[in-house]
Amino acid sequence: MSHYIRPKVPGATVFFTVNLAARGGDLLVQRIDALREAVFKTHAERRFYIDAWVVMPDHMHAVWTLPRGDSDYARRWQIIKARFSRSVPKGVQRSSHVARRERAVWQRRFWEHHIRDAESYKAAITYCHMNPVKHGCVQRAEEWPYSSVHRDIACGRWV
Repeated sequence: MSHYIRPKVPGATVFFTVNLAARGGDLLVQRIDALREAVFKTHAERRFYIDAWVVMPDHMHAVWTLPRGDSDYARRWQIIKARFSRSVPKGVQRSSHVARRERAVWQRRFWEHHIRDAESYKAAITYCHMNPVKHGCVQRAEEWPYSSVHRDIACGRWV
């Protein structure tokens, strides 16, 4: 079994991709209220800044900035995924899921990229906001309801 070691950079800004185990469905948008509740509760307990977020039918992208002195984004994702999983039916479980008490809703791992400069920060935000357009869900980013682009438009950060 491989042991993946994630970077531990306190106060980092990080771009994430998190996928459902069963790609091609629409569970995340069908159960958007449960996902929002999981994020809201986790955010209240373990603060972080949400720079950008987009929820697609079977995956999501986010950019977070962690508090100074805090590098534990993995635990935050673990809690969000667990809370959401408890609110939806179990996926197709293999014996390894049962042994780990997993509901087989999410892919075990997530992808992360630490943002190192203003250019990569802007690219990550743009990637989040434009993902629904890329996947053919909408013609313009602001047409997708499950995106922080609406907050950024209201604040004058997205045109």
